[in-house]
Amino acid sequence: MLSEIGGLSVTSQKSVLLIIGGGIAAYKCLELIRLLSKAGIKTRAILTKAAEQFVTPLSVAALIGEKVYTDLFSLTDEAEMGHIQLSRSTDLVVVAPATADLMAKMASGLATDLATTALLATDKPVMIAPAMNVRMWGHPATQRNLAQLKKDGVKVIGPDEGDMACGEYGPGRLSEPDAIAAKIIDFLKGTGNKPLTGKKMLVTAGPTHEPIDPVRYIANRSSGKQGYAIAEALAALGADVTLISGPTQLDVPGGVKRIDVESASDMLAATTLALPVDGAIFAAAVADWRVANSSDQKVKKKDGALPDLTLAENPDILATVSQLKSGRPELVVGFAAETQNIIENGSSKLVRKGCDWIVANDVSPDTGTFGGDRNSVHLITNDGVDSWPSQSKAEVSSQLAKQISEYFQGR
Repeated sequence: MLSEIGGLSVTSQKSVLLIIGGGIAAYKCLELIRLLSKAGIKTRAILTKAAEQFVTPLSVAALIGEKVYTDLFSLTDEAEMGHIQLSRSTDLVVVAPATADLMAKMASGLATDLATTALLATDKPVMIAPAMNVRMWGHPATQRNLAQLKKDGVKVIGPDEGDMACGEYGPGRLSEPDAIAAKIIDFLKGTGNKPLTGKKMLVTAGPTHEPIDPVRYIANRSSGKQGYAIAEALAALGADVTLISGPTQLDVPGGVKRIDVESASDMLAATTLALPVDGAIFAAAVADWRVANSSDQKVKKKDGALPDLTLAENPDILATVSQLKSGRPELVVGFAAETQNIIENGSSKLVRKGCDWIVANDVSPDTGTFGGDRNSVHLITNDGVDSWPSQSKAEVSSQLAKQISEYFQGR
């Protein structure tokens, strides 16, 4: 997998402080350490007491080639304020698995052991890969802690959706080691080289709500996750990103300016105001139609009679921007969410809209991609079709951001 995620050169070797939390997924950190080592990244490790129930300090030490740290009150280490040195003599602090308990302590600023003390003392970027039971992940307290950590600038990888060790199914699985390694490598490459620095990028995301009356609207099932992940990936490469978002429940990615809109007309107006930009990625699932005769008062039921709703076509934001005579972005990327004939329909859309690239994906009900955490896409350009494997939306975003970066570097 490292041939796909790429390594760092030995001459610019980076280091990671890996804090291993106490979850069943802790065993995956052994593979993560191996992948990072293969990429030329030095790893130091802290194990929580709970983590020692799942992996041993000896097994981790054998892979990283040095002592593993476990105790805050080790006299040898703390004589030199070891927790301070550990937390600052690194390029990135990674917590994996980040348990509900660790996330709660981080969000509250608690320092009860070596791991949490190092996290509170660090002045380096922090990245977490959560893993826990699906109900623990969905609990309001965990989601509050997650929101606080993101607000504090903590980068989040996953979690994935799937079968749990406890027998349940849902979001909460630790992302796979290769996906975590890819994120770490991308981030560490970006700390020394942000290839999109100076580029202005516009991303649209989420659904649009087309009003029927003050309390009802037409919408779709888009979650906005893919568009938000793209905005975050572009910002990580140094781009100045404006995210124009329909209604979602998602937090603003770090370093991204978000503009909230409701309808397709609102989104077009906001897009027009955001121009000029170097690149525009239209990932929003814009409603094709609106109610032409929407009411400013709630429509009442009348003896079972159906309301007379007249539909009108919404403005085509992708085509409008693609076909601008002046002020057109250098790169315009559209999305084609299809349920059949994915590549054929995506290729047709590329020609019809006049954009440069189309990202086509299958959103038929059995795929679970529309509103889910994974995606399988085909990047369609005038040069052909590049079909990517099924992967998390974060991975799709990183790969797309890399392609966009290479496009501008080639120009």
